[in-house]
Amino acid sequence: MGNRLFHLYDRTVLSHPVLTLLLVLIAAVIAGLRLDQFRLDASPDTLVMEGDESFEYYQQTYQRFETTDDFLVVSYQPEGELFSDDALNRLEQLRDDLMAVEGIDESNSILNVPLLHSPDMTLMTVSKHMKTLDGDDVPLDTARKALMENPLYQNMLVSEDGTTTAIQLLLPTDERYYELRDRRDALQQKESDQGLSEAEESELSQVLADYRQRKEALNAQQDRIIRDVRDVLANYGDQARIHLGGVPMIVADMMAFVESDLVTFGLGVLAFIILMLGIIFRQPRWVLLPLLCCALTVWLTLGYLGWTHWPVTVISSNFVSLLLIITMSLTIHLIVRHREYQQVQPDANRYQLVAETVSAMGRPCFYMVITTVVAFGSLIFSSIRPVIDFGLMMTVGILIGYAVVFLVLPAVLMLLPRAAQPGGALHRTPVTEYLARVTDNYRGTILAFSAALAVVCAVGVSWLSVENRFIDYFKSDTEIHQGMVVIDQKLGGTTPLDVIISLEQNDGAPTEDCDPFVDPECEPREQIDSFFSTDGAELVKTIHDFLDEQPQTGKVISLATTIRLAERVNQGKLNPLQLGLMGRAFPEDLQGLLLDPYVNEETGEARFSIRLIESSPELNRDALFERIRSHLTGEIGLEDEQVNLTGMAVLYNNMLQSLFSSQIKTLGAVFLAIMAMFLVLFRSLRVAVVAIVPNLLAAGTVLGIMGLMGIPLDMMTITVAAITVGIAVDDTIHYIYRFREEIHRDGDYQAAMHRSHQTIGRAMLYTSLTIIVGFSILALSNFIPTIYFGVFTGLAMAIALLGALTLLPRLLLMVKPFGPDQGAATENG
Repeated sequence: MGNRLFHLYDRTVLSHPVLTLLLVLIAAVIAGLRLDQFRLDASPDTLVMEGDESFEYYQQTYQRFETTDDFLVVSYQPEGELFSDDALNRLEQLRDDLMAVEGIDESNSILNVPLLHSPDMTLMTVSKHMKTLDGDDVPLDTARKALMENPLYQNMLVSEDGTTTAIQLLLPTDERYYELRDRRDALQQKESDQGLSEAEESELSQVLADYRQRKEALNAQQDRIIRDVRDVLANYGDQARIHLGGVPMIVADMMAFVESDLVTFGLGVLAFIILMLGIIFRQPRWVLLPLLCCALTVWLTLGYLGWTHWPVTVISSNFVSLLLIITMSLTIHLIVRHREYQQVQPDANRYQLVAETVSAMGRPCFYMVITTVVAFGSLIFSSIRPVIDFGLMMTVGILIGYAVVFLVLPAVLMLLPRAAQPGGALHRTPVTEYLARVTDNYRGTILAFSAALAVVCAVGVSWLSVENRFIDYFKSDTEIHQGMVVIDQKLGGTTPLDVIISLEQNDGAPTEDCDPFVDPECEPREQIDSFFSTDGAELVKTIHDFLDEQPQTGKVISLATTIRLAERVNQGKLNPLQLGLMGRAFPEDLQGLLLDPYVNEETGEARFSIRLIESSPELNRDALFERIRSHLTGEIGLEDEQVNLTGMAVLYNNMLQSLFSSQIKTLGAVFLAIMAMFLVLFRSLRVAVVAIVPNLLAAGTVLGIMGLMGIPLDMMTITVAAITVGIAVDDTIHYIYRFREEIHRDGDYQAAMHRSHQTIGRAMLYTSLTIIVGFSILALSNFIPTIYFGVFTGLAMAIALLGALTLLPRLLLMVKPFGPDQGAATENG
């Protein structure tokens, strides 16, 4: 620390430790008052880009077509024949029990949908002959035929082989919630563009509070409904294979896995850390003090998030684990330095030991914190709100952790009796001694290996992709994975995708793609003015068939489905008059099922509802969307503005593509910022260049391994890059700072390297081992992103440690940035 700053610190914290701890306690109590407001948010809008116009279009689409993705799907596969009295009676009991769940007001199943099968039925008499299994005495063979041959129900409510059926449960919608969200967005946009009046600022504050409250209530209601539905399903699993699916269930289960991991593995990581600290330091105070600092840091940060109503998403859920890493690192560095002074100065009193420890470690730890903040601050370049929030949360948490460590740890040490004298083996750490000898004896090998690793990693980074599947987030033996497979294979797919086609808007004149007077062979394309025309019907059929042919698509439903159903009912193709009257031929309740979700005559739009097969190994969302758009505009001849793709699949893909462009491509800018900070910290271009190399190699190695192994970047693994940079920077700063101290003692680079390895190197080793062992337990999670987080965090720690204790000192010995080597064995480079 600077002299003035240290004197201020001395007069406050060290001179008044009780008052310091009392103030920290008061802050912890204040934080605890709103700890109950801390919440996890996994709503779909947390997985979209900031300001993504596709999200607004997505919302408008579902309003225009009066449809929603907020429904659950229950797959039901009885042990025997599906179309039997026993199976259908049990299905009816299951449906009735599900309908009794508070909040579910509507369901669709083979029991209540119109069968639309009668030899006497025509398009004009469809309402007269319409029957259901619920309300009419329909022979089971007739019902089976009607359902299996209906293009609307096949592969959606009943599988192609007739063994599996589905119950669709519509979740409640809250119009007030959408009104508040729209008003919030409008006010925030106005605030950004031109500012708000005092009255509008007050309104925005109230709208934000009401929206937050409404959203929390809806999330709680949805979670409760899913729990109640699962309780019902548990009573019927003895005679049938039953699985639950749907976007709300996927989101809820993702959050449930995260919450479970936070609790279960949080305790496991804590236990491992306690064990490692006990093995390393062998004194209770050096176990309890780091845990106290970590607990206070997390407590204060969670309290801050509760006070500010700042939700944690799936992406930022690992911030607690990372705070433990960074806070633990700070405490271990202070403890190791404190014990070092204890051994060197056996007669020093408590104050001298604590004061020298804080004075020596305050500045490098501050540098470490600032550069780590810069690393995590890179996430604000993302266009995704939860990723931005993750970076900001880490910034706040790291600063809180630094304050806690330098307030609590020294204050407590000032009050405790002087610790027992460390044993004689304190300065002997075989691992760091071995790495020092490796650095000495294998000069060319280290550089060659690092260069080769850089090349391999560059290849791996070039192979990185962002294509992934929801199903890959869960182990194959989990219920959600098995349910998604069943729904994919039997009931038409999982993730919703919508293709919206609009009619050309002009004065009704023919749209001329060419001039027949110039080119006699050209045929001007007539404008289609209605989807209920012969040309309009052929257009939607052509598009429908193309979409249905794609290997990644499951069930496709559109106006073409309704037209073909009408043709089957009519026992022949519809003439222009019948097509024009089709919208009025069906009863009103059938229009809500067959027409309204797929065509809007007022806006001149047709909707193609698609379910993507998440278990398909060929699933590549971005390539599929590009293929659909290029075919509709190139082969079919639609204008680009006539084609729009939307749905959760599009929003999620936009987020993934943004991850790649805004995160990976901005890593260069982040390293430039860190290099600038190194220049400020060490005031030497040579030191800054030397310091940045191990950081580049550490980040590149982790990302390169992911690329070589075919592990895609997703909403959680993208943060590994920032984590790696943050960890590598910590080790680099601590080592260089200590190396500079040691070189000033005698100017001997080789001796300074060995002393640095046995001092700060030991602290780096202890920190890394504690975190690596602690986070290895995350590999036992059922949530694959959590496994990747644990594995790659441990890998990042190991690579950062090896780089800082081999490549970094090797470069320092080569470059000699702190002046000429005064040692007896001066290196030749």
